[in-house]
Amino acid sequence: MELDGHLALLRSAAAEVAPDLRARALRIDADPGGMDVHLDSPAIGLIRRLSTPSAVNPDPIRLGGRALEGGSCLLVVIGLIELAYGDAAGVLALPGPALAGVVMHLLGDSEQQERFFQRIADGRTWTFCAITEPDVGSDATRMSTTLVPDHGLVGVKRYIGNGTRGDVGVVFARTGKGPLAIRAMLVESPATGWSARALPMIGLRGARLSEIELTGVPVAERQLLGSHLPPTRRGMWGAIRVFSDMRTQIAAMAVGTSMAVCDYVRAARTGWTRWERAELETAQAEIAAVRAMVYRTAAAVDAGPDRPGLAAAAKIEGVRLAKRMTTRLPRLLGRGALPEHPLLEKWWRDASAFEFMEGTGNVQRLQVARDHLRRREAAA
Repeated sequence: MELDGHLALLRSAAAEVAPDLRARALRIDADPGGMDVHLDSPAIGLIRRLSTPSAVNPDPIRLGGRALEGGSCLLVVIGLIELAYGDAAGVLALPGPALAGVVMHLLGDSEQQERFFQRIADGRTWTFCAITEPDVGSDATRMSTTLVPDHGLVGVKRYIGNGTRGDVGVVFARTGKGPLAIRAMLVESPATGWSARALPMIGLRGARLSEIELTGVPVAERQLLGSHLPPTRRGMWGAIRVFSDMRTQIAAMAVGTSMAVCDYVRAARTGWTRWERAELETAQAEIAAVRAMVYRTAAAVDAGPDRPGLAAAAKIEGVRLAKRMTTRLPRLLGRGALPEHPLLEKWWRDASAFEFMEGTGNVQRLQVARDHLRRREAAA
């Protein structure tokens, strides 16, 4: 899938911002809680404008005389690959709509969307999306967090990006039994019954993964998302679509990280042997193949959420790629390459962290299998 026209211009615009993130990468890794000094990054505005739906975006990105459609998975993925080439952890550390923005785009009515996106328009507001739980991970069908009548949200969410510093976001919880009883709701923090703590991290430390304990967080009727939609298009449908978007975005960040490692290693020395040049050329070909796969997957996600297996497959291949690039290519710089090149060492840690975001490889393989079987049964 080749990019041309406004898509190529978008890729170039994101590539111009990437060096700024690269310059901040090691500082964010060393102090992921000290983000105040990074709020002047131009990447913040680009990410926010790409992720905000056009209906509530007074300042859309205009390239080649055309206003780009905010919230498109393909546009976000094109930008993310280039920004992750600067540094993926830096992207995750910056304020912006993030995963909560995807949920609001899919499930929020016009009033809720306007409230949410106006809240984060200052470029200084972090968001959170609380789906995963300690005992069931990202299996939304088994979640136990509950919206208790006259009491509020009760439960524990874990591995929530920016959970300790997010001011507004989305929480998924049960309002009853069965998959149709899973609902998403708009929540602002701090709130009564809300407490969050940062979890220790090795890779992608800028994401500031957290655990959130909910002990009676009040939720009003107007905070429930999807009330204007049919019951089948509310919570569970939204969760599936969110995972499709996010898994594709994780694959994009893995591709960007792989590109960064390959180019860094190539620039770090001269005098390559014939075998070493072949190794680098093979790596570039592998990166190009997975990048094309991620582009196609993002376009399919925009077309409809009925193929979650595509996003799962993209994440599998993206993570495999990042692990290969961060372990194989630094060896070309000799023993001790990781300690001698702190960015390579950080990207090596980050590549392992991609594996655990929005479901491990085994979870993704199960999703691919389920998707395949469902489509085979439908065809029969």
